[in-house]
Amino acid sequence: MTKKLAFVLSGGGSRGALQVGALYALLEGGVKPDFFIGASIGAVNATFLALNGFSKDSLDRLKSAWHKANTSDLLPANYLWLTLRAMFGRSSTDSSRRLKDYFITHGITPELCFAHLEPWKLVIVSTDLNTGQPILHGEEPEEKVLDALLLSTALPPWFMPVRKQERYLMDGGVVSNLPVEPALKAGATEIVALDLTDSRETIGQGDRVRGFLDRLIYSVEKRQLDLEMELANARGIPLLYLDLTGELPVPIWDFTHTDELIAQGYKIARDEIDRQRFSNPILMLDA
Repeated sequence: MTKKLAFVLSGGGSRGALQVGALYALLEGGVKPDFFIGASIGAVNATFLALNGFSKDSLDRLKSAWHKANTSDLLPANYLWLTLRAMFGRSSTDSSRRLKDYFITHGITPELCFAHLEPWKLVIVSTDLNTGQPILHGEEPEEKVLDALLLSTALPPWFMPVRKQERYLMDGGVVSNLPVEPALKAGATEIVALDLTDSRETIGQGDRVRGFLDRLIYSVEKRQLDLEMELANARGIPLLYLDLTGELPVPIWDFTHTDELIAQGYKIARDEIDRQRFSNPILMLDA
């Protein structure tokens, strides 16, 4: 069987900067992927790498793109007001337009197809609310990357789900925040999983609406994660799991901590690579 190492990148909003740091550590450790797969902000990082390659230069440019995200107001902090507007059918298109412009500025143009990313393979995960299933974008070479990315990052109340034929599509993290199962369906024989799930979001929120919603979202993500990790284990898939939990919890809309998160992500991954260097098959093959 041909080895196919997938870098699996989870959703997590602004905490995606942790993945950038971890990717630096993986590059230094000689761990190189055969393809990328991601959901939500993980899909954004994965797309950038599939477009530009996996090298220090491309990671430096990804880091620069993250710095620009801080000034682009991609996820406005007034999400409760946006939620109320959405409930009354008055959602603004400003956030969607800003995000689309941000992607185009960084090379993800409307004409870019998955076929143009060769030699890299990219899979972007979105959710079909009509079936409760993950949708894997990238299997059709002529599918537009920008369209898939906008679907994978369609997280209410900032970005509303999109009706497309019989599908009702939104953020991929809803059904597979760390898309291990989709990676297996896409042919992965080995996996490096970069997980941004942070249980600390539920701490101190109380029992009101926000506390309930935060706990609900975390419970769903944690259950998904446990099942997908068990599936990989049952199939005997070598997996390097990187729990990218920063020193302090950061709201998904707060992009002001990029540098510290990148540094923390690097340290977490570097320490874990060193710890598993002589026990994890993925790291032993690349040692």
